[in-house]
Amino acid sequence: MTVSAWMDRDEGAGGDGPEGALFPWWSFTKTVMSICALRLAEAGALDLEEPLPGRPYSILHLMAHRAGVRDYGGLESYHKAVASGEAPWPVARPLDEAGADTPLWLPGHGFAYSNIGYLELRGVLERAAGCDMGRMVARLITGPLGLTSVSLATTPQDFERIHWDSAGGYHPGWVYHGCLMGSASDAARLLHPVMTGGLISEQSLKKMQTSHFTGGAIPGRPWSAIGYGLGLMQGAVQGLGRALGHSGCGPFCANAVYHFPNTGVTVASFTDGGDEAPAEWEATRIARDIAASR
Repeated sequence: MTVSAWMDRDEGAGGDGPEGALFPWWSFTKTVMSICALRLAEAGALDLEEPLPGRPYSILHLMAHRAGVRDYGGLESYHKAVASGEAPWPVARPLDEAGADTPLWLPGHGFAYSNIGYLELRGVLERAAGCDMGRMVARLITGPLGLTSVSLATTPQDFERIHWDSAGGYHPGWVYHGCLMGSASDAARLLHPVMTGGLISEQSLKKMQTSHFTGGAIPGRPWSAIGYGLGLMQGAVQGLGRALGHSGCGPFCANAVYHFPNTGVTVASFTDGGDEAPAEWEATRIARDIAASR
């Protein structure tokens, strides 16, 4: 089952699911964090290019997954603990088991998707903003945009409000960089104005959309080419051109939130099951149908 919402270039909106249904935003949270970082930099609260204290890498390196920081996502012990319903580990354990103190390479010399990198980025952003991540997102993004459904999930009780029944019992603390939750329509209403020239400056948007990694097609998924900017997955889709946004998944559901600049359409699709591909295919189908209907 898939629930989607969309906006077009004229800011017309639509959706095909229950109004107000809530979903985990999983790694679309990284896109939101990167928008926060760019807004804080514009306000003079952050220097994105200076190396962090005691680190060889910068905030930009973390945002682009080019810091050489390892990840806990491939740890079998992590996935077993999540599946067995354990309480989230203390932060030190996934860092230790992943070997976070041993870099993969010098900053800027490679690409490696890293939740640990975004965990570090969260701390940097919270210190710069002077508040926790939930308040930061509300102050910098959802408040100005008037998005009322979005919150930072911190307890299993938060996930009891999720649309999918299978969410019950999952602890969002397993997502160490933070997991936002909200409606499909608010996901589309967040990404759309940013990608069409609102909320952040033109210069910041250009930085965000500059790809620091490129690759080819992924079997079973709609992308004919892929890349990554600053908290922003980038792809190309036959008949639609570029796609900018983020996919994400957890044990029981997945999402794909993308803007298609050639058509001016933004789509947020959420599906049950722990595979991003169905949500990506649905998002691209909707964008193609909207473009064809003009």
